[in-house]
Amino acid sequence: MSVLIVIPARYASVRYPGKALAELQGATGVAKPLIRRSWEAAQAVQGVDRVVVATDDTRIRNRAEAFGAEVVMTSESCRNGTERCAEALDKLGGDYDIVVNLQGDAPLTPHWFVEELVAALKAHPTAEVATPVLRCDGRALAGFLEDRKAGRVGATTAVFGAEGKALYFSKEVIPYTTHGWPDHEMTPVFHHVGVYAYRPGALAAYPRWAPGVLEDLEGLEQLRFLERERPVQCVEVDAKGRQFWELNNPEDVSRIEAMLAAMGVE
Repeated sequence: MSVLIVIPARYASVRYPGKALAELQGATGVAKPLIRRSWEAAQAVQGVDRVVVATDDTRIRNRAEAFGAEVVMTSESCRNGTERCAEALDKLGGDYDIVVNLQGDAPLTPHWFVEELVAALKAHPTAEVATPVLRCDGRALAGFLEDRKAGRVGATTAVFGAEGKALYFSKEVIPYTTHGWPDHEMTPVFHHVGVYAYRPGALAAYPRWAPGVLEDLEGLEQLRFLERERPVQCVEVDAKGRQFWELNNPEDVSRIEAMLAAMGVE
């Protein structure tokens, strides 16, 4: 099956304008822009036929092309990364079996997360979208709860059924629990990792659907699939000791840099 990875990146991020070009220092002191680190993460994925950056901003295009990325220019009217991926697929001719949305603010995404999503779509023929989830230990859950207490929009959580079909995604910490969890004890809370693998038909249909109430309230693009009752397969992945974080706010830069240093990433 042919696989395309699209890295959607826009300049006008609400919480962090220009974050695609934010410089992130690695373990050796080398600084690279966020979009390059995300592109390098995509290059590590096995079994991929093509990787492109999809943007509507010439600053991002110029920076990406300077380090060797292929860029597809897309419309400023794209409301989220999924719509941008759909437009990129259309401009590329649509001749792929699976399209992966590796968001441009997730440079720490392990390659096996994406590989397991592709495998999940192959194994679940009724699923139209697959997305990874990580079970939280007590330490991670405490961090999520602290972010919410401080009024910060942090990680997204997911709940799903016995066969892995998504029930809901939220920026709140769900399911609610009053239980105290030791740092290294596993909890019933799952961190949703913002990576998606789509079947082309579902991706092409997405921009034609109006955003629903839940998507507007939560600001989570994947809820449009659930509101249209389209099956989204949650794939539990193992971080294998790797730290993972997305760059959502300016204060996340130092957190990600510390993780890059701890992992020895240049």
